[in-house]
Amino acid sequence: MVRQDAGHPLGKAGSRPQLPAMPRDDSHPRLPAVPSDHWDGKRFFNPHADTDKSRRDLWRLYTEHKWPRWAPRPPEQPRPSPPITPAAGEVALTFIGHVTFLLRIGGATFLTDPVFSDRAGPFGRLGPKRTRAPAVPLDDLPPVDAVLLSHNHYDHMDMPSLKRLAQRRGVPQAISGLGNGPMLRRAGFDAVNELDWWDGIDGPDGTRITFVPAQHWSARGPFDRRKTLWGGFVVEAPGITVYFAGDSGYCPHFREIRERFGTIDVALLPIGAYEPRWFMAPQHMNPDEAVRAHRDLEARQSVAMHFGTFQLTPEAIDAPAEALYLALAEQDLESNRFVVPAFGETLLFPSRYI
Repeated sequence: MVRQDAGHPLGKAGSRPQLPAMPRDDSHPRLPAVPSDHWDGKRFFNPHADTDKSRRDLWRLYTEHKWPRWAPRPPEQPRPSPPITPAAGEVALTFIGHVTFLLRIGGATFLTDPVFSDRAGPFGRLGPKRTRAPAVPLDDLPPVDAVLLSHNHYDHMDMPSLKRLAQRRGVPQAISGLGNGPMLRRAGFDAVNELDWWDGIDGPDGTRITFVPAQHWSARGPFDRRKTLWGGFVVEAPGITVYFAGDSGYCPHFREIRERFGTIDVALLPIGAYEPRWFMAPQHMNPDEAVRAHRDLEARQSVAMHFGTFQLTPEAIDAPAEALYLALAEQDLESNRFVVPAFGETLLFPSRYI
């Protein structure tokens, strides 16, 4: 692994050579047949755990637990620019914040769960406020081939950011789970792919994008819980495989992904928003479970995400990283095999390393 600082710009924000278009498959997205292991004919569900919580549970969460307020962090300093195009068999990951990564693999560029708004909530004005600005401003991004969207929670599906990407930056494609197409089309994307678990499509430059299971849930309001599908992504390119988990509790899905795809070269795994466990365990891993997921995947390298940006739960801002280092030591795993990226940092994983 080569660690490089991300600066501005990451490469010219202008035009790029025309790449083969990914297939548009949004006219009549199919729902799974019933019975299904994750669709009951009306709502999606998790086969291994129940993530639903009652109003009483929410009341307990916000009244019985102390929430130490996260102090805003200063903006990241500009840093030297990373490479624009990794070599064959390499991947470059730039950590923008929370779960937003610029993922460059060969000649293709993807953006995961882009959230650039000040708040993770409706209209970009409500909900938890950012403690760190995006490490790379949206307007400084290089051309992006597609957005990979894991699910519709506000800290992952940020409509103001999606509209800017589609309408101002001209990102042509958005890929997500079943049911998310209407919102993505309203954002202005030219092509939208709604995928079921294990569905895949061919991407530019020989990449393959597969939507994979996660243990989580979906909702934008009080009446649409589990109406759209959540998941993660496996992006394959010649010589390298990258996994983006989205949000997930610890569950058998990680072993299932390993069985389908073989050893994962680089896994992006969430480590934050995990307390209290009585509430969060089914839907968010803690750092110890993230290390177990790393082992289940037999990942050669893992990168932490979902920490230090939005205060979604009561743990302290630095608790996830500190707990991860402890879990790595307790599970006798080398610390450089599961790293916590600095905000704005670019990690380059060459084939000779992994």
